[in-house]
Amino acid sequence: MPEFLQGELIERIDFSEDLGMFKFRIIDGEIPPFTPGQYATLGLEGDDGKIIWRPYSIVSSPYEKFLEFYIELVPHGKLTPRIWKLKIGDKIWIRPRIVGKFTLNKETKKHLMVSTVTGLAPFLSMVRTQKYELEMGKLDSPHKFLILHGASKSWELGIYKDELTELSKKVDWLIYVPTISRPWDDQNWKGETGRVDELVRKYTDNNNFTYEDTTGYACGNPDMIKHVKEILKRARFPENRIKEEKYY
Repeated sequence: MPEFLQGELIERIDFSEDLGMFKFRIIDGEIPPFTPGQYATLGLEGDDGKIIWRPYSIVSSPYEKFLEFYIELVPHGKLTPRIWKLKIGDKIWIRPRIVGKFTLNKETKKHLMVSTVTGLAPFLSMVRTQKYELEMGKLDSPHKFLILHGASKSWELGIYKDELTELSKKVDWLIYVPTISRPWDDQNWKGETGRVDELVRKYTDNNNFTYEDTTGYACGNPDMIKHVKEILKRARFPENRIKEEKYY
């Protein structure tokens, strides 16, 4: 196994000044094996010549020929300002081991997934992978996903809002609910409003996602995760069926 892989930026879409999609192909190698929900560690050279490394959850499915990421710019961070300067064809370092335990619990068939902005990434990988496996005949019966996705304004949800909205219209195993917390800045928004954790009880009750047959996942903002865990515990979800991944 090589010490580092090198990725080439093949597509980039900026959703706002500080949010975007970055898609890389592996140069002279294969994408390392991974399970949807895991993260890759990306790196760029710093001013001192040393590589600055940071972990990012993967959006793409293991069945796709690229690694895709939903990244937020941290203005005073060490790595994301450098990522923001990347142009098509530019290179990035990728550690060859993809790791993480925030993966699908296959002991239940229902999955409540709550995310803030880029916290959607691991859930996208899970959804895409199930879609591919159903199309390939690798999966007999689908898992049911209820995805709640929160942001301040609708454009922060990026192309992923459209991807999941369209898929949810075509299949009966996906329910996708985007919400924004600053509707006064987004006059054309017609969907749910408020913080994403405020929707948990409404949508779990309405769609019968209960502690008896559902795993709960929260990914993104630590405060949101804390609130969601409290809600699920009050709803009698066992601790081993509440999974979290904090983004700082």
